[in-house]
Amino acid sequence: MPITTCVFDAYGTLFDVAAAARTAAGEPGRDALEGSWKRLAQEWRLKQLQYTWLRAVADAHTDFWNVTQNGLDYALEAVGLDGDAELRERLLALYWELEAYPEVPVMLAKLKQAGMRTAILSNGSPDMLDGAVRSAGIGDLLDGVLSVEDVGVFKPHKSVYDLVGKRFQTEAQQVLFVSSNGWDAASAAGYGFYTVWVNRAGEPMDRLPWKPQEMLSDLVQIPEISVGVE
Repeated sequence: MPITTCVFDAYGTLFDVAAAARTAAGEPGRDALEGSWKRLAQEWRLKQLQYTWLRAVADAHTDFWNVTQNGLDYALEAVGLDGDAELRERLLALYWELEAYPEVPVMLAKLKQAGMRTAILSNGSPDMLDGAVRSAGIGDLLDGVLSVEDVGVFKPHKSVYDLVGKRFQTEAQQVLFVSSNGWDAASAAGYGFYTVWVNRAGEPMDRLPWKPQEMLSDLVQIPEISVGVE
């Protein structure tokens, strides 16, 4: 089946999750963060993801903003900055204004020109996603922004991927799903989507029962892939 709908994970895929720590580190008076922001960003993202998985298997759902704050608190302690309450508030504020990767607007515009429907499918809560989309200025290039809050469980639960078919009345085989998380791209492939793993960091493939059909280092080639799948 030809692809009709292109669906993207948000954080790390369209939006640069390291941008908050990087921006804060460049601000005056942030000497303590300047040398540790990369580790902080990495720890923050890792714990954010781990807490979604743990809450999903424990049936202890909360919204992504709580998980994001929990992950940051762990990361701040890990780099020895947990006593800086002002820094914590600044990092959280910046998370609502994450930068989109440079290729995102042109890539989405090309998909729309090709007649594709475009959407986000994210762990993010609706208000967080709305803030990120508005900050990046890509709202006019999206046909939908889907959040796990509609089903009350984080990825990679099957009910999350079900949201795409319910929203667009489409078969799984007509969906191109793109994620920077290897486990997400693999799980979506197992669900039946044609998937692309945007492996920006050059990481190894996750050892899971499924694998994404494509692997790229950025999003530039997504429009060509979307029209080439049959």
